[in-house]
Amino acid sequence: LSSLHLKEEKTKPDANGAVVKADDNVEKTEDEEKEDRAAQSLLNKLIRSNLVDTTNQVEVLQRDPTSPLYSVKSFEELRLKPQLLEGVYAMGFNRPSKIQENALPMMLAEPPQNLIAQSQSGTGKTAAFVLAMLSRVEPGNKYPQCLCLSPTYELALQTGKVIEQMGKFYPELKLAYAVRGNKLERGQKISEQIVIGTPGTVLDWCSKLKFIDPKKIKVFVLDEADVMIATQGHQDQSIRIQRMLPRDCQMLLFSATFEDSVWKFAQKVVPDPNIIKLKREEETLDTIKQYYVLCNNRDEKFQALCNIYGAITIAQAMIFCHTRKTASWLAAELSKEGHQVALLSGEMMVEQRAAVIERFREGKEKVLVTTNVCARGIDVEQVSVVINFDLPVDKDGNPDNETYLHRIGRTGRFGKRGLAINMVDSKHSMNILNRIQEHFNKKINKLDTDDLDEI
Repeated sequence: LSSLHLKEEKTKPDANGAVVKADDNVEKTEDEEKEDRAAQSLLNKLIRSNLVDTTNQVEVLQRDPTSPLYSVKSFEELRLKPQLLEGVYAMGFNRPSKIQENALPMMLAEPPQNLIAQSQSGTGKTAAFVLAMLSRVEPGNKYPQCLCLSPTYELALQTGKVIEQMGKFYPELKLAYAVRGNKLERGQKISEQIVIGTPGTVLDWCSKLKFIDPKKIKVFVLDEADVMIATQGHQDQSIRIQRMLPRDCQMLLFSATFEDSVWKFAQKVVPDPNIIKLKREEETLDTIKQYYVLCNNRDEKFQALCNIYGAITIAQAMIFCHTRKTASWLAAELSKEGHQVALLSGEMMVEQRAAVIERFREGKEKVLVTTNVCARGIDVEQVSVVINFDLPVDKDGNPDNETYLHRIGRTGRFGKRGLAINMVDSKHSMNILNRIQEHFNKKINKLDTDDLDEI
């Protein structure tokens, strides 16, 4: 398997032709941004072996508001083929997740209905659309009937694994991967009923190479649409594929976010849709105590960190740094002090990151030092303290409130009390902290490291 590499730091020649290393927090190119998203999505798939029970409320907008809203509380109610039900239970799904309760009845309805759904990784959406594809397949017909587009080769493989697991008791069902490097003889027709692949290769297989007859496709799934459209070309290729499909083909589109660009794209490829949206969860800071510590420089910040660490009982801590360089330095210094430290940073391959997170989750390391790029979506129940070694700022140096909320939200999860400590080492960072306080309308108290008993 090829692995998803995040880009190494760039080097660029200066005016005299000497090579200078670009800072690692310069603005990312569009490609790197997309790779980050794809890598993040893959990471979430690798580290989430079970369903996340989301507390988000699901909002369902039906194409036909007069038809009764139908949701299910068990997989039996869906009247699945027995071999599919067996596959579902073998995967450890006992009851449908929030998104599945509403999405599955729509996806499996007769006549088929189109769907645009918003869902985070880990909410069971892959299992939901895989179930829809497997339910519509006629195993006796040896040609592609379901087509699933993924933004990258690695994400296609992850979906493929779900298809293989769920179809385990349905041996007549076969799966083909339309990805770069999967070379077939010209003129060959594909006998597999399900094809999963990336837009460019799928388009070639449908038009230029004619391996697939698009007119026979019954279900078209577009997964991770937000990651997809971050790539130049994927959007156009997806639209071109969709235009070759028959009018009665069922179109299912999934995206973690629903910004305007995703909406516009979704409406182009999914006519007459039902829509499932997540109502924004009001993340609360009420269960998290927030403090700041005044320091003069990086070394004082490190000293304060050691004092804090020595004085309070910590289950596990996550420490956020602005750059890879600081993260590496800090991890090395903490190790010298005898702490069990794990380091997560952008140049690691996704599989390496997943392994680090797994070790941290198992408690093999008590401290995780990480940069922003790795901060999203890591849920570790035992995290009791989050430390912002550097405060989160955006590329223009303004407070990044969303990231602040996201970072400190790693603690105080699952109803527990959490603790967030911010390191302030300049007038500038004090100003950032004040603006964060104003934004959340929450006072962040000063903490003297001699006075840690109050925590």
